[in-house]
Amino acid sequence: MKKASIKNVIYVKKILADGEMCRKCAQVTQRLQEDDLFDTIDQVIIADERNPESEGLRLAQEYKVSRAPFFIVEREDGNSEVYDIYLKFKKAVAKSDAQAKETTADLIDLIDQHPELDYI
Repeated sequence: MKKASIKNVIYVKKILADGEMCRKCAQVTQRLQEDDLFDTIDQVIIADERNPESEGLRLAQEYKVSRAPFFIVEREDGNSEVYDIYLKFKKAVAKSDAQAKETTADLIDLIDQHPELDYI
């Protein structure tokens, strides 16, 4: 069964009690940029250890995530997936991106096969 397309991607990274960004979060941010995936992120939310009511810590509790950074991938069908391992997130986003490109290619082929159809 094919997964619904991605609606929203949230990247949650952590600020430590001393005010510094966690080392792993900095590494993942760099990898996102190197892998040209940073544009797939719709929201960046901070889990701030200095503020127990920060949005990122609330999301970590809601999704029962114990390590940062993590990604919440919200799908069009209302389901969400949580990834706390960058490579798994990358694979899921790349697969979804490939499916989207395949769907677009299928639509272009359909239009090419039916000249009576036109772009709007």
